[in-house]
Amino acid sequence: MHRNVRHGRIGWVRPARVVLDDDRGLLLWVARDTPVAHEVTEAGLGLRAVPFAEWITSSYRLARGRWNGPPVLKFLPTGAAHSVWWFRDAQDRFASWYVNLEEPAVRWDDGAVAGVDMVDQDLDVVVHPDLTWEWKDEDEFLERLAFPDHYWVTDEKAVRAEGERVIRQAEAGEFPFDGTWCDFVPPAEWTPPRDLPPGWDRPPAR
Repeated sequence: MHRNVRHGRIGWVRPARVVLDDDRGLLLWVARDTPVAHEVTEAGLGLRAVPFAEWITSSYRLARGRWNGPPVLKFLPTGAAHSVWWFRDAQDRFASWYVNLEEPAVRWDDGAVAGVDMVDQDLDVVVHPDLTWEWKDEDEFLERLAFPDHYWVTDEKAVRAEGERVIRQAEAGEFPFDGTWCDFVPPAEWTPPRDLPPGWDRPPAR
């Protein structure tokens, strides 16, 4: 279970296959049509659908659905304050890297189900195949920073510094922006699970 946590609440959950797990980090695969859950208001609106001033005064529930985006490979480098995602186009070809800035993930293992919990810091970087890049979601990041008593990001400078550090890696074509895993093809038997497994909503490990 790859889970995002916000102030001790689950923000979203995505079941994933473990591709590899070594000293470099954890590599996960999320297939198209994977069952997922994400936090919404009682009216059924997600975080990005309402102003943050309204979001913080709402009550919440976890809504289930399916991953309707492209299949995605996610790499969580050991101890790093970011993850790198490989996005694909409609033809399942590599399209871009997505640097998700986040607090280092915390692992948990309940036996029948295991996962990693992290705090998504919202500001992201898109890296194109030619190694050019751009910030993403900066407007949402700035909007939420205006509510320090409610926002889960406490150090804007640290988030930006981590993004700039990874940008330098990308510009230099260093791992993982060196073509590694861009041609990854999952085994044919890796079909999406039918449903979220029991224990997917266990209390956050953070």
